[in-house]
Amino acid sequence: MRKLCFLFRVGWGGVIGLCLTLVLIAAALLAPLVAPADPNALGVEGTYAPPSLAHPFGRDSFGRDTLSRVLYGSRISLVIGFVSVLIGATAGSLLGVVAAYRGGRIDRVILRATDVMLSFPTLILGLLVVVALGPDVTNATIAVAVTLVPKFVRYARGPGIAVSRREFVQGAIAAGAGNLRVIFRHILPSVISPVAVMAAIWVGIAIRIEASLSFLGVGVPPPTPAWGSMMREGVEAMLFTPWLALFPGLAIMVTILAMNLLGDWLRDVLDPHMVSMFREADSPGEGAERAPVRVSSYSSGDEIARLG
Repeated sequence: MRKLCFLFRVGWGGVIGLCLTLVLIAAALLAPLVAPADPNALGVEGTYAPPSLAHPFGRDSFGRDTLSRVLYGSRISLVIGFVSVLIGATAGSLLGVVAAYRGGRIDRVILRATDVMLSFPTLILGLLVVVALGPDVTNATIAVAVTLVPKFVRYARGPGIAVSRREFVQGAIAAGAGNLRVIFRHILPSVISPVAVMAAIWVGIAIRIEASLSFLGVGVPPPTPAWGSMMREGVEAMLFTPWLALFPGLAIMVTILAMNLLGDWLRDVLDPHMVSMFREADSPGEGAERAPVRVSSYSSGDEIARLG
C-alpha cells in the first residue's frame, strides 16, 4: 500500500501521463469496435464533409471517416513507436555497456560510429534509411530504430562506466566471471533505470519521427491510415477544411505529452534518492509521528533539507 501511495505522491503529472497512455492503447486495441466506419471506405458524395454527429471529425477528400482513420492510425503510430524504441534501446544499451566495460579500441570504434550517426539530424537519418529500404511499416520501424541507437549508446555508456568501476563488478571479475556474465548479470541491470526513463520519453519522439516520414510521403504508404499522411492531406486543404489536419495533429500532441509526463514520472519512481526521502518523511520521529510530506522532483532545496 505504501508503494502505491508513493507512486501517486511523486507527482500527479505522471499519473495523468499514465492514464493518457492507457487510453491511447485502449483506443488502438478497440479501434475495430469503437470506430464508426471502415477507415478505407470511400464516399464520394461526402468529400470534405465538416464534423457532424455521424462523423465527429468530418470526412477527408475521398469521403473517408476521419475519426475512424485517427483511431486506426493510432495502432500504426503506437506499434512503430514502442517497437522502434524497444529495438533501439536494446541495441544501443548493449553497445553502450560493451563500450563502457571493454574500453580501449572497442570503445573508440563504437563512439566514432555513434558520432558519425549523431552528426546527421534525426529526421534526415531516418529519411535516408527508409528511402534505401522502401516505404513500408516494417521499414519505417527499422528506420526510426536506427535513429535511436546512437542516443541510447550515449545514455547507457555513462552509467556503464561508473558501474564497471564498482567493487561488486571488480570482485566478479577477480572471481573469474566471464565477460558475458559481468555484462548481463552485473552492469546491464544497473543501467536499466536511466535507460527506461529515456525510453518512455523517446516513444513520443519516435512517433513524431514516424509522423514526419509519413508527412513527407516516405513512411507508411497509403491507403493505410497514419497520422503523418493524414496531416499532409489536411495541410493541402487547410484553408477550407482545417479539421483534417487538426485532429491528427492533436493526436500526435497528446501522445507526445503523455510519454513526456510518463518519462518524468518514471524518473522519480526509479530514483533511489526519492524513495529514501519518501521513507524518511513517513517514518515516525522521536516522541511523535511525523506528518507525511510530499516530495517531488520540483521540491526546493530548503523543502528537501527539512525532511531530514
